[in-house]
This record gives sequence, C-alpha cells and structure tokens, in this order.
Amino acid sequence: MKLIITETALEKVHALQDESHRYLVLYYDTVGVGCKSNGIPTVRLAEEPRARDIEVESETIPALVNEQQEVYFAEEVKLDFSNNVFRLSSKEGYLNALIPQAHLTHTDFLDKKPEAGRGDSC
Repeated sequence: MKLIITETALEKVHALQDESHRYLVLYYDTVGVGCKSNGIPTVRLAEEPRARDIEVESETIPALVNEQQEVYFAEEVKLDFSNNVFRLSSKEGYLNALIPQAHLTHTDFLDKKPEAGRGDSC
C-alpha cells in the first residue's frame, strides 16, 4: 500500500502536528455507524504505532494502517488539501472528500475497550 501526500496537504499536516505526533494513520472510522463493516476512510495523527499497525509506503511522513483495516483502502491512496478540508482519494475516486482539519488530532481511533451498546452487530 502506498500513500501520496500533496505539498499542500503536507503543509497542513505539519501545521497540525506537534513533535510527539509523528505518524499519519489511515483509519477506517466505524464509530457510531452500527455494523463494523460500515465506516468511512479518514486520517489521524498518532504518537506511536498501535498493536496491529503496519507501515504504509510514504515518501513524506511515516504512515500506518491497521492490518485489519487495510482492505478498506486502495493500493494507492492520495491525501490532498483543498477548500479547507483534507481529501482521501484513489484512482477509482474519492474515499472521503470532507475530512475536517480538526479530525487529524482526534484520539477516537486509539486502542480502547469496546463501548457497551454501540450497536456493532449487523
């Protein structure tokens, strides 16, 4: 898997990063959507790899994806920044065209105990 980050997106990522958040994580967000197979591809910043993270090829910033979530992303993914939002796309089209800047610093993807009553069954 490969992540391409445009110069504009890289500048915005660096502006949101602090010294401890050196990884960019491709994340399949399933929080609050019911079934675990329903979700939306997005990105987050992280201090360190999580237990099941694997490296994503990237020439500009260390990037990771959870090995179980890799299936939800294309073989080559591009992160861009336009009109004040980040955009994840592939050759096939947009994966997520509206990622607010503030979402990069959310910690909702960190390894946590499952929440009771989240409705994760399909």
